[in-house]
This record gives sequence, structure tokens and C-alpha cells, in this order.
Amino acid sequence: MDLQPPVTLRTDDDAPALKLLRDYYRKPFGFGHFYTGAAFDTWDSTGTRSQDVNVFTADDLVAVTFLSVRVGPLAAHVLLDERRSDFSEILEMIGPDHDLVDEAEEIPRDWPAWELDKELTCLPDVGPTIASKLIARKRPRLVPVYDSVVSKVLGTKKDHWEPIRVALRKEDHALHNRLLRLRKQAGQTMSVFYGCWMSSPGWRAHIPTPWPESPPLSGLLFPSLALTFSSHALVCDA
Repeated sequence: MDLQPPVTLRTDDDAPALKLLRDYYRKPFGFGHFYTGAAFDTWDSTGTRSQDVNVFTADDLVAVTFLSVRVGPLAAHVLLDERRSDFSEILEMIGPDHDLVDEAEEIPRDWPAWELDKELTCLPDVGPTIASKLIARKRPRLVPVYDSVVSKVLGTKKDHWEPIRVALRKEDHALHNRLLRLRKQAGQTMSVFYGCWMSSPGWRAHIPTPWPESPPLSGLLFPSLALTFSSHALVCDA
């Protein structure tokens, strides 16, 4: 399945995507007109995020609310307490965060990230959208956020991660390199969030008017790819 790029990335003109990225991240969280999803990647109230890469924390549950979804109390209890070690084991199986473009082979159905997605969606009131945002909090460079709006824009409703991986690797990683360039030009230092690519420039390009806060989905597909693709905001069927 070929990926359908968001409108801002269908030509060689970087200006539209840059405008959306700069607009999305233009103001600090809490100051004037801002997008809450812009804080998804950087939220770290405890200062321990770098040490908590293999464990879900309360900060992760707060962070996903910036993308307009919420993990309910029953799911939170299971995720942070009752089955905490089970989810940590799967995160360890996924390994350290790295760029999705570096996955040279087709993503298999037994990929640990798929296992994590399956286990998360077994939690009370946790659907594909919430699950993908939780995974993206732990592996922002590797796993693109899924959501009904982003999948519709990209044409990835039936299969999301693999088409994005393929698109990023085409023509000697041309799209991946473009996203990196856009991130730098936009003055952002976050990890490339392919989700953002579709979410920020991609997602917002399909919204007729500005939102006072991150739309239902969050504005970016990849926590940092708001940058261009997707780091996060959409309305989904979470």
C-alpha cells in the first residue's frame, strides 16, 4: 500500500509545512493562543523521563491528555500498578528508541510494538488511538501515532506503521531527510515524529479553521513530527 502524503508534502515547496510547524510550536505552553499537543513530547514533571523509557508513568498519562485523549482510572490502575512489570517487559523487548526509517525489513506481525499495542487495547476503554499515543510517548521516533483523521489523510486505515516505514525509506530516505530538514528550519530540536508530519502539517492542513487547543487528535502524528508529519493531534475513535 502506497502512502498518501498530506497536502503540505505533495510538492517540493517547504513553505506550507514550515508555516504549520512554526504556528503549532510558536508559543510556550500556557501562553496566549497555543496548541496543547505541542507539549506532548516534552512533558516531564518529575524530571525522570529519560530513566523511565521502559515503564509507563503518571507523566505519560498526563501527556496523552495534551492530545485530547484520556486513560481512565481502571486502565491507569492496570497500566501503572497491577500489570506494570508486564508492560515494562514488552517495552524492553522493543528495545531503545530509534528512527522508524532504520527498520530495514518489513514490520512483522510479531513485532514487539504490535504486542504492546494489543495488550494496551485490552485495557478498559483503550482503543487504537490511545494505545498508539501511549506507545509514542515511550518510543517517539519509532512508532507513529494512529488516529482516524491521520489514517484517513494518509490512506493507512488498514495498515499504518508499515506504509509509513516504506515511505520514509524510499529514494534513499528522501522523505525522512526532508522531515529532518524541515524540523531544523522550523527551529525545533525534538525527535522527528513522523506522526507529527501527518499530524501537524498533515492534520492541520485538513482543518478549515484554527483550534484554540490541539484538536481531538492532537495535532501530530509523531510526537515530533508535528514537525511535518505527525509527534500529534487528531480526533479519533479512541
